[in-house]
Amino acid sequence: MRHWLVKSEPDAFSWQEQVANGVEPWTGVRNAQAANHLKAMRRGDLAFFYHSNIGKEIVGVVEVAREAYPDPTETVPEGKAPRWVCVDMRAVGALPRPVGLATIKATPALEGIALVRQSRLSVMPVSAEHWAVLCRMGDWRS
Repeated sequence: MRHWLVKSEPDAFSWQEQVANGVEPWTGVRNAQAANHLKAMRRGDLAFFYHSNIGKEIVGVVEVAREAYPDPTETVPEGKAPRWVCVDMRAVGALPRPVGLATIKATPALEGIALVRQSRLSVMPVSAEHWAVLCRMGDWRS
């Protein structure tokens, strides 16, 4: 199993909406690197749900419920193949203690994490070591 971090602006799509919807397509990714990460996700992989812009914190955990398929929010010109993909995410649970960006940046064990190195990327891998550290920080027990 691989681990990921997915970002959403809470005023566009929040953790509370993810929980209320149960399973939700993760649509609207329009960055090639982030789309490649979506394509690499496998059913059962876990991801941190991160509120960007407002809050700037990891607030929950989601699970990949369906692997990559064409993003239905993309407008595809006639005769062209879809370019972008999405995956379906299922809410697993809220972090008992959200982990903020400032805390992540100040934690030596999280040095090199993509969230800090590539701050604008909306979908990114999380190493097993970083996943374990963040789970401890957020009191997450999987």
